[in-house]
Amino acid sequence: MSTQTTEPPRGTAAGTAGPAPAARARARRAERAKDWARRAPLLPALIFLVIVTQLPFVATVVISFTRWNALAPDNRGFAAFDNYRAVFTDPAMRSSVGTTVLLTVTVVLVSLVLGLGLALLLDRSFRGRGLVRTLLITPFLVVPVASALLWKHALYNASYGLLNGVLTWIWRLFGSDNPPQPDWMTDSPLAAVEVSLIWQWTPFMMLILLAGLQSRAGDAIEAARMDGASAFDVFRYLTLPHLRRYLELAALLGTVYVVQNFDAVFTITSGGLGTANLPYTIYQTFYQAHDYGRASAQGVVVVLCSLVVATFALRTVSSLLREEVTR
Repeated sequence: MSTQTTEPPRGTAAGTAGPAPAARARARRAERAKDWARRAPLLPALIFLVIVTQLPFVATVVISFTRWNALAPDNRGFAAFDNYRAVFTDPAMRSSVGTTVLLTVTVVLVSLVLGLGLALLLDRSFRGRGLVRTLLITPFLVVPVASALLWKHALYNASYGLLNGVLTWIWRLFGSDNPPQPDWMTDSPLAAVEVSLIWQWTPFMMLILLAGLQSRAGDAIEAARMDGASAFDVFRYLTLPHLRRYLELAALLGTVYVVQNFDAVFTITSGGLGTANLPYTIYQTFYQAHDYGRASAQGVVVVLCSLVVATFALRTVSSLLREEVTR
């Protein structure tokens, strides 16, 4: 018998081996075209964002390596790392770093505690809860400068402020005509700034923690109560572990914003009496000393430190979103 070799018919795998890569290439091109079609509407916003934010930051970085003081226009040139060296060796800068840390830690921690208490209150059902929630959010909606002016003139003022007026009223109730009239902004300047910021940022913490409370699993709480757990046990073993991510997020976001606060320090104390934080020190270097190179170096250092905190905040947000998706 003679063996014959037959060619594979057209349309089989051997016959279509050639066109398959071309088809895959066309599919990839079509997929890329669809991706660009979805992203194209976002390009103008992305370009605008780069122009508004990134180009000024690049210019700031470039200026930070120059010797540029408006009071000495002839002494201008490349300074290498001299400005950064001056930033880390400047006593005023070190003092402002300590003030910033103390101010930020105090405001964030106290705001977290008060915000948690208010969130627990608003998580309960009672008559007028919507109105109370709106009133508690109001301080966060006030313009920061207006908030600082309110505390400086309406509350702290030694002559006509509300705090001294309340002291006068209380002392007169007991028949005394010589009430104490402390000058709050002079006697406790840093505390005066901290209280105004706590009043402003407590609603922010409350909103984040309230969102965390309302995302709890109700069946687990009901089961714990049926097993005889007290309200404190439910809070300690169920609510607090569930709120850990939200507490971290609120603390990190609050830190990012409070570190950059300028309005309260500038308006209430003008940076005096040991209340100058990093943003105010940069303002003094730029607008009062007119040292643009050193002020730019200070700004770059503050931005880098803020980016470190913001990175942790973004990771916390990402973990929260992953938890919500997996539910």
